[in-house]
Amino acid sequence: MRLESEHSAPIKTGGNNVTYIIAEPCVDVKDKSCIEECPVDCIYEGSRMLYIQPDECVDCGACEPVCPVEAIYYEDDVPAQWKDSLKINTEFFIEIGSPGGAAKMGPTNTDHAQIAALPPKSE
Repeated sequence: MRLESEHSAPIKTGGNNVTYIIAEPCVDVKDKSCIEECPVDCIYEGSRMLYIQPDECVDCGACEPVCPVEAIYYEDDVPAQWKDSLKINTEFFIEIGSPGGAAKMGPTNTDHAQIAALPPKSE
């Protein structure tokens, strides 16, 4: 069953549904409030940031308002400076696919190459 939101239906990108994505403000923060709010366990932990599995996301939006760094956006609302986030979030799952739950998988200890290449954020 797919939950409805105020936004349009998700687009298909590389075979994956794309709904909400996590952008660069999450890098080196990983607060994980979004994980606690996600009713379908679709937010996976990379080494430096979190990623939403597009095939598992039900487009409910519960994660967006709890992000303390405002890193979660609906696909159509991603600010221009983070336009690559859609590609980054989708490509992160090419190798691991759709494991069927982030808690079951645990931290991936990997990141998309563009995220891994970023300099560490200073506090």
